[in-house]
Amino acid sequence: MMPVRRDLRFNLPPERASDWHGQGPYVTHFFNALSLLFPAGERFFMDSVRYYRDQVHDPELKKQVLGFIGQEAMHTREHIEYNALLEAARLPAHKLDRRLTWFLNLNRRILPPSYQLAMTVALEHYTAMLAGMLLDDDTRIAGSVEGYAQMWTWHALEETEHKSVSFDVWNTVMKPGLNRYLVRTGTMITVTIFFWLIVFDFHVRLLIADRKRGGHLRGMWRITKFLYGPRGVFPGIALEWLRFFKPSFHPWDHDNRGHLQRIDGLVAAVEASNAAYAAANGAPLKASRRGIRAAA
Repeated sequence: MMPVRRDLRFNLPPERASDWHGQGPYVTHFFNALSLLFPAGERFFMDSVRYYRDQVHDPELKKQVLGFIGQEAMHTREHIEYNALLEAARLPAHKLDRRLTWFLNLNRRILPPSYQLAMTVALEHYTAMLAGMLLDDDTRIAGSVEGYAQMWTWHALEETEHKSVSFDVWNTVMKPGLNRYLVRTGTMITVTIFFWLIVFDFHVRLLIADRKRGGHLRGMWRITKFLYGPRGVFPGIALEWLRFFKPSFHPWDHDNRGHLQRIDGLVAAVEASNAAYAAANGAPLKASRRGIRAAA
């Protein structure tokens, strides 16, 4: 697959930043916690792959690396603005972003580039798993505010489109053998522990900051079902997580590229939504974001 950089803007109503998901604020803040990971995380991904770019000689993979970096740059930009909405809603978005940035910078200082790339491979598998789960079942985001649903769907589609790029770079620049396998799989175990600890911490802190909202018992039931129920997040990704440990694993062993046929329709829907916003507000969406960033 050849990743394509798409410069999209999304109509994210600021007043719904804490309650845009159809299942209510508890599930909303799970997605918001994930959003807080992306600006710092995707800069880390880009840097780790970019470090090895000159060692990639296959022309097709070199183009895929450029597409990967382009897509991740767009994701970073949009999640920075999304997270600014959370900060404007008096949620600790910037504080949590700084904390994650510090942690990833520590990894940059103490880990060799090969381990940083291994972290990227593991985390890209996580984004691919979560993206695939979202795309496989539209009810996971049904009833949500349109702009937020469009943004998460766009992100999921592009994570699917480039899901093998960092892995293919890893296999290209690392010497084959047992050590390559052990570093890849050992890093996945470590990444799994820290990833979910950070997501849980961010999720709880967002809920505490937004505790003025009512319906706590209902919210707890909904998020528990969303994460742990028979069709929940953790049962949904368990098998795909285990497949990562096969010596012969490749991200496209799970071939879900059929979802990518939805991209053109999504782009058209986003552009139509933005045109309607501009007509109603007398200014394009891009210009309206400047005030949000300033307020945050």
